[in-house]
Amino acid sequence: RKRERKCLAAAATAFRRRRMKYGQHLLENIAPEYGPDPYLNYADLDDTIRVLSGKAPARADQSKRQVSLTTPPPTNARGVPQHPPGATGGDITEEAFFASIDAELTKVEKFTLDKVTELRKSLDTIESRCEGETDMTDDDAVEGLMSDADEVAESFLRLEKYVNINFMGFHKILKKHDKYCPANPCKAFYVARMHNQAWVRGDYSDVVVRLSSIYSTLRRDRAAQESADPSQSFLRSTTKYWVKTEDVSRVKYAILRHLPVFLQKTSTGESDSQLTNSVYLDNDQLELYHGRLDKLPGAIALRLRWYGAAEPQLVFVERKTHRDKWTGEVSVKERFTVSEKEVQQVMNNTYPIEAKKEAMIVEKGVTQAEADDWESLVRECTQVVETKQLVPTMRTQYMRTAFQIPFDATVRVSLDTNLCMISERGYDLKNKTVWHRDPSKTLAPNEITRFPHAILEVKLELRGENATPPKWVTDLQNSGMLYEVHKFSKFIHGCATLIPDDVRCVPYWVDDISIRDSILASGGGKILVRTDLDEAEKKGLKNIGAGPGANQVYDHLLPFGDIVHDKTSTAVGRTAASTAAMQGKIQRTNQKAANGAGTKGNYGVNFYNDADMEDEEYIVGGPGDAGEEDTCIGWLFPFCSPQNAYYLSVVAPTSVQKIEPKIFFANERTYLHWLHAGVTLYTIAAGILAFAENDGTSWAPWYAMALLPISLGFCMYALHVFLWRADRIKTRIPGRWDDPRGPMLLGGTLVVVLAVNFFAKLYEIVKYNSVKGEL
Repeated sequence: RKRERKCLAAAATAFRRRRMKYGQHLLENIAPEYGPDPYLNYADLDDTIRVLSGKAPARADQSKRQVSLTTPPPTNARGVPQHPPGATGGDITEEAFFASIDAELTKVEKFTLDKVTELRKSLDTIESRCEGETDMTDDDAVEGLMSDADEVAESFLRLEKYVNINFMGFHKILKKHDKYCPANPCKAFYVARMHNQAWVRGDYSDVVVRLSSIYSTLRRDRAAQESADPSQSFLRSTTKYWVKTEDVSRVKYAILRHLPVFLQKTSTGESDSQLTNSVYLDNDQLELYHGRLDKLPGAIALRLRWYGAAEPQLVFVERKTHRDKWTGEVSVKERFTVSEKEVQQVMNNTYPIEAKKEAMIVEKGVTQAEADDWESLVRECTQVVETKQLVPTMRTQYMRTAFQIPFDATVRVSLDTNLCMISERGYDLKNKTVWHRDPSKTLAPNEITRFPHAILEVKLELRGENATPPKWVTDLQNSGMLYEVHKFSKFIHGCATLIPDDVRCVPYWVDDISIRDSILASGGGKILVRTDLDEAEKKGLKNIGAGPGANQVYDHLLPFGDIVHDKTSTAVGRTAASTAAMQGKIQRTNQKAANGAGTKGNYGVNFYNDADMEDEEYIVGGPGDAGEEDTCIGWLFPFCSPQNAYYLSVVAPTSVQKIEPKIFFANERTYLHWLHAGVTLYTIAAGILAFAENDGTSWAPWYAMALLPISLGFCMYALHVFLWRADRIKTRIPGRWDDPRGPMLLGGTLVVVLAVNFFAKLYEIVKYNSVKGEL
């Protein structure tokens, strides 16, 4: 009995600890503006579950279909009447728990809707005040309006956090109820009910749209002039990030303060997002998939895109072509439009190109050159569909929110939410008259995969020699809400997940722990690492966290880690700027800029592939920072430098450092050249020692002995720099990948030895001539 009491006490203690874990989290995140009353009463519900779990009610006989109003309740083996489920003999019953849940749901929903109504009224007031300030010349009035708009935005974000805290609380408490009171499970019912309530499913994007309009008015945004000057130099940069669902609204707010939302017209009015469908074409061998995955020069992706939830009327035929940046070319996206009925003609290569071209010139006034370019694109697309036997393979579907000042391509941002990929295989194409699935038919689990994160894409087009990205862009990168994923592709991810039997290789990001469940739910477990590997199987793998065919080298690029290094709960947005900010590098550079030491702005990140040493020192708080002075060994051998502690811990985005295949071989060639120089010097020194006279008066032995350590230094330096540079190539560390000091030191030493030998020989010649003259 004592042992039983101890076990019960231990179980109760563990229960209380588990209860306090989220209960404490909820208390710590209560907004002071709201107070505790509007929040879920987690503690009382937890106490109710504790009381209900202390007594085990009998299960009801679910096979009976009739009852008697005069029959006593059933008894147990001791003749004691059994309590039916939900009646434990006290005031606390299952019905009381369900009533409490209903009351809490009603309370949270009412509070949320009331706050949204207040926010909309505040926006009405701000909009009316903006209409009164027609020219926006009163700076004080504009600043006041901006402050009020910021307050509304902060209130909206505070409300979203309130909703998420309570939504998670309901999930936790219902899960705990089903665990400790299994006689009456209720989580599935209440979770489905929550998703049908306005505080969860409500779309309040109108608040975002109105805030965007207010900010645009206060900034006095104007459509930029279309630039027709082809001589301007641009630095184009495109980076993709994952954004967690709970951070989507904050990211939207951070962007719309600087860029207006591109409004979309829907059946219910203007919205900040639009449904986008893209059907990607490929053949049975997935030739286009593998070409895009391997980044082969000229690899294409061909898709049919339409917008809106209705059946497609206008279809965009788009072709994306990959070109290597180091060749001086850039990847391009080209497209032309057709009607839905003409898609079959494009797929069968029967599209009337000549007739359409004539109509463009006559009716639309298109120039001959533009018409020729259009004809070339259409012919190439229709021919590649026929020759490669391309068919609909995979479809992406998402809600896209676009941010951009009209005709200004300096900064363009798109945010894709509710992303899912749908397999377009397994149905009759009917001579290609059908080219996408019937939306009315139910999809099997292995025909659709829902991506758990939003996708943010930032496109920069910077002009000028000293162009830098806007500060708000780097502030967003430093925010910790963005997780950069190099070269992420919806098409590649969808094919790898939904057609695992046909792919020969898969992208590196499939091993990320945060998307593992979504891949497993879609039947793509074949591309993932197994969790039941034995020790012998683990020894045969370089990286036990990487699945079959996944990248065994660049696992450090995974934003949330793999199954071995799970960083889901600790991961912070990973970019070069954010990592430097976490280590205090940004603050130090800001101080240097404030003191006049910095001359390039205080952004803490560099977007250029050709960053010079000053840029690199600026990014990471280089040798000029106190406490990070280099040592003599680190100065000569950079691999041993203490500053590499930063580099080894940072994975730079590849938009800063692009890896070309030839760079690995270039590193090996450089190593062999240095090694060849060292071996040559050693051969010369050995030959001098072998043939020099040992009479004690010749300089030759001393000269050879001086060359020997220099030749050894060449070999050691070659090996050392080869390993150092290989490590930087592997981790894509930003900055220079050459060593400007070592060659100067080794070359200078060799010059000194050669100069000493030259003057020694010159002295011997002069001395010999003078002695000969005396004779």
